[in-house]
Amino acid sequence: MADFQQQKSLVLSFYSELEKASSETIDQVLAENLVPDFHWYGVHPFGEQEGTEAVAQAFWRPLLKSWTRLQRRQDIFFAGTSEIDQTDWVVSMGHLMGLFDHPWLGIPASRKMSFLRYAEFLCVENQRITRGAFFCDLIGVMHQQGIHPLPPQTGASFVYPGPKTHDGLLYKTSDMEESVKTLKLVNRMISDLDQLNRSGNDLPPPEQLSPCWHEDMIWYGPAGIGATYTIPRYQEQHQHPFRKGLKGKRFNGHLSRLAEGNYAGFFGWPNLTNTPSGGFLGLPASDQACDMRVVDIYRREGEKLAENWVFIDLPWWLKQQGLDILERTAAV
Repeated sequence: MADFQQQKSLVLSFYSELEKASSETIDQVLAENLVPDFHWYGVHPFGEQEGTEAVAQAFWRPLLKSWTRLQRRQDIFFAGTSEIDQTDWVVSMGHLMGLFDHPWLGIPASRKMSFLRYAEFLCVENQRITRGAFFCDLIGVMHQQGIHPLPPQTGASFVYPGPKTHDGLLYKTSDMEESVKTLKLVNRMISDLDQLNRSGNDLPPPEQLSPCWHEDMIWYGPAGIGATYTIPRYQEQHQHPFRKGLKGKRFNGHLSRLAEGNYAGFFGWPNLTNTPSGGFLGLPASDQACDMRVVDIYRREGEKLAENWVFIDLPWWLKQQGLDILERTAAV
């Protein structure tokens, strides 16, 4: 049985130090916990960064200056070996919560508690954290401040909860057989989706999802799209608008894909490439092929996927079409 306790302990220790850090001490915390050439994948506008100082400058210092008394509220925590390159990763998902006291990324401060929904993947090699990916929902932060940079969304937007079963924090070792079963189901779902893309059928019936998805599935999509519940409503409120509104869909693969127990996750850089044909996010068509960076976190229940937390770097997808929602917000 694989045991990822050492990797988990290393990351939890890092998180403990992060929670005590300030904008003045964050450089030291990163330097002490990450390798010097740490490679970081951050959503727009943070970008891909090399080295702890670059990560501090791009993300952590500005965040800690704007959000005070920041705390990490994890809903899901697991680890495993990525089937992409056989490296070990620790995955954390939940919210960073704090007092939004000063403007951040051009978003005006509310001086009220706010939630930054996040998913983070950290690669652990030779007892050191060597790579990381940090996805967060910036449009969700904007919504909390009363700013809506996109047309009305098709799903519901709120501060998303963790798993229904309240068992997402896998601090102890999990049953390897259950991990294998979860990853196998996720890969079957990915294969089904790839076949659907190749078929050109943009309005698949519910029966095409039911082999992998629980009938009461919950899909927690990024703000701008929103969340939806049950297979029929998921199709109505996300899958069909997504498929009809985008053409030339191409799957580019993942950088990490792993599972532990009933939980699994992956991210790509980018996962997908597509071109707007009109309607997706309520926006017009474009001739610009755009990359989508995506994180998916899953909970398996029995033989089906029951819950799915999704992060899409929508600000980056929009910027590739000439729309920088953060720049526009700052200019108002």
